[in-house]
Amino acid sequence: MRASHFDLVIIGTGAGGGTMAQALAGSGARILVVERGEFVPNEDQNWSPEAVWRDLRYRATEHWLDERGESFVPYTHYGVGGNTKFWGSVLYRLRCEDFQEVAHADGVSPAWPIDYETLAPYYDRAEHLYHVHGEVGDDPTEPPRGPFPHPAIPHARGMAAIVAQLRAQGLHPSALPLGLLNPGAPGGCVLCNTCNSFPCKLHAKSDAEVCGIREAIRHPNVTLWTGALAQRLVTGHDGTRIEAVEIVRHGQVERVEAPLVVVSCGAVNSAALLLRSANKEHPAGLANSSGLVGRRYMAHLATMMQGFHPFRVNDTVFQKTVAINDFYLRGPGRPYPLGQIQSQGRTHGVMAQVVGDTMVPGIPRWAYDWWVARGVDWLVMSEDLPRPENRVTVEPDGRIRLSYSPNNATAHQALVAEATRILRRLGFWKVMTHSHQSRNTTHQCGTLVFGTDPRQSVLDPYCRTHDIANLFVVDASFFPSSAAVNPGLTIAAQALRVAEHITAS
Repeated sequence: MRASHFDLVIIGTGAGGGTMAQALAGSGARILVVERGEFVPNEDQNWSPEAVWRDLRYRATEHWLDERGESFVPYTHYGVGGNTKFWGSVLYRLRCEDFQEVAHADGVSPAWPIDYETLAPYYDRAEHLYHVHGEVGDDPTEPPRGPFPHPAIPHARGMAAIVAQLRAQGLHPSALPLGLLNPGAPGGCVLCNTCNSFPCKLHAKSDAEVCGIREAIRHPNVTLWTGALAQRLVTGHDGTRIEAVEIVRHGQVERVEAPLVVVSCGAVNSAALLLRSANKEHPAGLANSSGLVGRRYMAHLATMMQGFHPFRVNDTVFQKTVAINDFYLRGPGRPYPLGQIQSQGRTHGVMAQVVGDTMVPGIPRWAYDWWVARGVDWLVMSEDLPRPENRVTVEPDGRIRLSYSPNNATAHQALVAEATRILRRLGFWKVMTHSHQSRNTTHQCGTLVFGTDPRQSVLDPYCRTHDIANLFVVDASFFPSSAAVNPGLTIAAQALRVAEHITAS
């Protein structure tokens, strides 16, 4: 087995690992960044709905098991930049209340070991790093903050009309905070209709490759290995420190030794890596003295909605510019939070057909094209609550099992009903809905929760494992609660905070 030596190994290149690599690149330490996938190729298929949605050209091909033991292909991507290559680039700060204990309809969302004020300066830095566009003042839940680095993306004509109608309903629509590079400028974002779930052919979407890894590997002290799968973390003889990472690369197992290791594989795969690394000193998996490794998995309760009117052709190209947060902290006539409503990127006919064929097969493509051309797309998102039985485990053959049942459904159903009423008042004849339910792997978080008590958490407030001094985990694994906004900016902000802590240590 060939051995290599570095000062730091970062496993994963998504919002956590990509940001960490960029932040630590100037430290002078010899850094190895490990990515199991390759660079997403720059090609015409980047913007092809058929390639992305029907052919699943960029999707991971491995199979996971659900709680019933049935096999499924998760919605996840392996490549430089991770899932951020396919995100919609909505980059929200958590609300102040999200850091506190909050009573929900179906349970309690626990407090974080840090507050908003602790993370606020790192949110500022993360917004600059990821080129966030937004506007202060319209969002009733907005935390204290200064101006955004860039002005909000203007609403298209059709969306501006909808925003005016929403205000007439007494709501407070606000600009979505979007990470886009130089929209409207030569070589910049062209505000196309293939942003959500598509890789950007122009590299003008603020993903972790463009904003993180590309910057990091310009430094001579940073090495990037692609096609390199970290299969196991190896501890020293007493089990108190990571001694090496075993990596499968070019069909060979390589041993990489380093005094510091950062795991950023995503909430499911980071937990699985620690579980797979069980040894004599850690028989239940690394850093698992609490028994919480893999437990408390969360994914937002998310329902895609479309308002349809047969006589209104929607000529909007870039549609995802508005959010409704009026029900984030409390619903109408209800003492508990409901969540958030966001406009979404345009649905293409083949995307609707892929979903529709699972329910009513045989409807011709032209019918879906006609339908979606007359629809406006929305996402309704509610907080998922942490429960120990929702968990990631690893089968004896190495396959991942995701045992997950969504909760807080009372609030989500109320929010879907409220959104339906809003869309009806906007004049839409029909409102369509679709949800991933128990196989939801988007916005995954919570499997390696951080906290101050080693008996109740896996990581400390700087994402260092309580049990192993030189092991950090920096991705959405650390979330004690899921909140009800996109997690990407919070991952990046915490990564900047952890990187600063590592540099100062």
